[in-house]
Formats: sequence, structure tokens, C-alpha cells
Amino acid sequence: MIKIFKYHIPESVFLFLIIEAFIFLVSVYIGATLRFIESGYLTNYFNVNLLQKSIIFATVMTSSMLLFNSYYYWEWSGGIQHILPRLSTFMTLGIVVMALTFYLFPASFLRRGIFPIEYFTSVTFVYFLSLINFRWPKKDGLKRQVLVLGTGSRAAKIYSFYKNSSVSKRLNIIGYLPFNGTQHFVDHAVILRNQGCLSQIAKLYNIGEIIVAIRNRRGELPVEELLACRMMGIKITDLSAFLEREAGQLQVETLSKSWMIYSEGFRNGINRYINKRIFDLIISGLLLIMTLPVMVLAVILIFIESGSPVIYRQERVGQDGRVFTIYKFRSMRLDAENGGTPIWATQNDNRVTSIGRILRKLRIDELPQILNVIKGNMSLVGPRPERPFFVEELARDIAYYKYRHSVKPGITGWAQVRYSYGSSVEDSIEKLQYDLYYVKNHGLFFDFMILLTTVHVVLLGKGAR
Repeated sequence: MIKIFKYHIPESVFLFLIIEAFIFLVSVYIGATLRFIESGYLTNYFNVNLLQKSIIFATVMTSSMLLFNSYYYWEWSGGIQHILPRLSTFMTLGIVVMALTFYLFPASFLRRGIFPIEYFTSVTFVYFLSLINFRWPKKDGLKRQVLVLGTGSRAAKIYSFYKNSSVSKRLNIIGYLPFNGTQHFVDHAVILRNQGCLSQIAKLYNIGEIIVAIRNRRGELPVEELLACRMMGIKITDLSAFLEREAGQLQVETLSKSWMIYSEGFRNGINRYINKRIFDLIISGLLLIMTLPVMVLAVILIFIESGSPVIYRQERVGQDGRVFTIYKFRSMRLDAENGGTPIWATQNDNRVTSIGRILRKLRIDELPQILNVIKGNMSLVGPRPERPFFVEELARDIAYYKYRHSVKPGITGWAQVRYSYGSSVEDSIEKLQYDLYYVKNHGLFFDFMILLTTVHVVLLGKGAR
């Protein structure tokens, strides 16, 4: 993984993203060359802001690919035969956006004769690149060789995560090294027997990274051996840092206050506040204009089905524990909480109205929260705000829960795009781990990537209640 503006991206994803952006850029020049090489107009056309036009084309097409997670090839269902249909879909969307761009900004127009050529050229090159991309994770020699120090409960977390995630596409854990007679919580087949000191084992297996998964370190950690490995150029990684990097979470069970104090991140300076506020106002203003017809239609449909009130107001906990009123389109029956006691919303909740189910599926019920963003109670991106009743309950039962309120809550967030809808304490713990990751690493680029992923989630209807 590499970190770009606090956002972790797999090295292979970043590499292919750059290559594809270059392909889109060059395809414009190829299209112009093939279109005008015989007419004698080529030199003149190359002088007419072609670089600027090609950058616009590359940006739009790359964003389209990112929108559908096309670079995360291990998440694709189906075999290699599905690559071309998927690519055609992604790139057709990009072409539609380009057509809209031509309409809004005529100076970016690439001429009709160039467009089909560059589309065919870019699809061809990207298709062959995707074939490489698809087969890449099968080559163990291209993966980082990893050794886990420990076989206890902490090592078991890595073992479980490695088995059930896409991390195996990037890393190859060669084994787990027992330490000081620790009870084994991992499969005995992956435990390395005594093969010498740590540096000798690292040389034998060409180790590139050692993950320290030992609970009790004081006076027990083999500091000299780890230092020798570090001097050999081997990366030494703490378990919490590993799970942060690979899972996009701060695992509550592995966290310690000292690690949080000394680690990078958790920054909330005045510059961050000003930049985020400007970003929120600009994007929320645009969203308000773009979605106004949809919101008017939602108001009419809700009123026809179940009368007023159309807007649902509810107290939520915001930044620093301050309570504010959140706005949503009402999607439940008027008697949803007749007893007066807050109730968790659940998957396929029978309190949801027919129109409400559609609104929730498309996330339209959340649109009035744009007003909360403009007022300053919320941000576009951040942890989802919970009701005071649930916050008190969860803060009492879950360690570090109160720290999710270190930043403004958001309409969407890292937990919302990475985890399905939750309706229990266990789900809240899982979502908290994503929220803490966001609190530690938040930034404008990260916010932009979350918004882009949110569009992807909404289009595919993932996680709807």
C-alpha cells in the first residue's frame, strides 16, 4: 500500500491507474493523428489546445473507471470473459459524461472524427492492460513476502483477515513464528518451526515485512533481532498499523491509547476546518441545485401516500457531543415509535412505507441533510450521526466510541461505503473501526474518494435498508 493524501491505495492499483490515465491521454493524440494525417490539417490541430483537451478526456475517463471500482479487479465477479463487457460499460459512461462536457464547455470539443478512434484505441489498450491486471495477483513472485511474529490471539486476527479478504492478492504470508511458548490460535500448518534466528529466517524466505503480533511486549520483544532485520531493509509493522493499512480500520481490540497518541494523524487545525467548510459549501450548493427536482417529487409522493409531516426531524449527536436536529424525508409510518423508546432500524424494516423503501434504496431520504451541511451542523463526509439514546448506550459498551465525535458527522462516510447497514452493537463496533480510521486520516482527497465511492454504492444499490 502507498498513502496519497492520507488515503491508502494498493501499489498495483496506483500503477495501473497512472498507466490507464496515460493511455487515455495518448489515445487523443492517436485519434487526431489518424484523423488528420492525410488532410494536412494535423499540425494546426495539434496547436489548438490538444493537450488541455486530452487531459480533460483522461480525467473524465479515469474518474469513470474509479467510480465503478474497475481498478479493484479482485472484487469483480465472474471470470476473465467479463472484462470486456465491464470495460465497455464503464467507458460508455465516460463517453456520456464527455458529451455533456462538450455541451457545457464547447472549447473542449474533440471533433466527431477523432472521438470514435480514440474510444476504440483506449478500449483496446485498456482491455489488454486489464488482462495483465486480472492475472497480476496470481503471481506470488510479485507479492511482498510477509512473516508474522506470534501465534496468539493477535496473530489469529491476521490469519482470519488474510483468509477472508483481498489482502492475499498483494501479500504472501509465508508463516507465523511462535514466540515464548505462546498458545497457538492459528492453524498449525502455517506455523514455522525453529529455523534459526529471526534474521536468518528472513533471509531464507526473502521476507520484505515482519508484522509484530505479540500482546505483551515489555521485556519480551526481541528488539535486537528486529533491529537487525530493520537494518537489512525489512519493514517492521505493528499489528494496529497493519490492519489500518490493509483493512482501512482502526481495530478497537488492538488499539492502545499510547499508539493513538504517538501515531500520525488525528489533525483538526484551522486550515483543515476552512478547506473542508469551503468544500462542503461548494459541493452541497451544487447538489442542492441538481437534486431540487428530485426532492420536490419526493415531497409530493410522501404527502400523497401518508400525508404530513414530509420532513422528519430528529435529534442527533454531532461534533464534540453537541446535539443538533437532523432533517430527512420521512420514510417510516407516523407510528414507527409509538412507545417513545428509540428502536434500531433494521434490514427490510416493516415500519418503512412503500415510497420510503424507494427513497432509502436510492438514498433520496438523506437529501434534506444538505441543509444541515449548509448550516454547519454536518459535513458531506464524516461518521454518521447517531441518536443520543444510542450514543449513551454505545459509549458505555464500546471502547473509544466517543472519539468518533472528534469531527463533524457526515451525510456519507467511510463506514457507509465500506460496511453494510448495521442494526446491532456488533455492527456498531465494526462501523466504529472505519469511523476511527476516517478520524485519523481525514482530508479533502479522502473526502473526494468517499464521495466518488458513494456514487458507486448508490448506483448499485448496495447497503440499502
